[in-house]
Amino acid sequence: MRENNTKTVFDTTASTYDVDRAKLIPGCGRFYQWAIDLIPRKAKRIVDLGAGSGLLSILIRERFPEAELHLVDFSAPMLDKARERMGSDDRVFYHQADYLKDSLPEDVCSVASALSIHHLEDEGKKLLFGKVYGMLRTNGVFVNADHIAGPSAKLEERYQATWLEQVRANGASEQQIADSLYRQKEDRRAPVGEQLGWMRRAGFRDVDLWFKDNCFAVMSGTKAAD
Repeated sequence: MRENNTKTVFDTTASTYDVDRAKLIPGCGRFYQWAIDLIPRKAKRIVDLGAGSGLLSILIRERFPEAELHLVDFSAPMLDKARERMGSDDRVFYHQADYLKDSLPEDVCSVASALSIHHLEDEGKKLLFGKVYGMLRTNGVFVNADHIAGPSAKLEERYQATWLEQVRANGASEQQIADSLYRQKEDRRAPVGEQLGWMRRAGFRDVDLWFKDNCFAVMSGTKAAD
């Protein structure tokens, strides 16, 4: 298993991450919109796993202004950016933690994650999906908006070539692309089909893929009553 330097990479690039994001995710607006739309409308307690600088969190806050929102990330510089973005709000809580290893909020209505879980090894993803299932209330929803791999080596190569064409057409600078490729060295992306299967084996029902643009996808599953 190769060494995982994700925390170091994101601590290092926290200052430019927000500026880069819109240029480097084809269909960025729809990608995040689907993630927000899949959270239950009456959710009162929500967790953002791998919240980073709060890009997903602020959208959750706008949609669910009365909800209790927990931001979890292991990078202090990223959480500092999130605090700046979120402002003063006594219903927002920040947890500097490794979400695979550390204790997390329980009895929650929804767990959402954007562009984070692909940094885990596949065994870590499987363990996390089970952990998320345990965090949720009955009928709670897990939303995973993430960077995914192609289901074959040939398609993975095509994904990467298509992504480069898309982001250059979207106005990304060569420096932004280089910074993204530097971050991608720590990726452990997995195909959609495999991830949906792992979610089902963790106990989730109504597991589905809702949005996909090349190598970006939004998936969800629901914790059904026993």
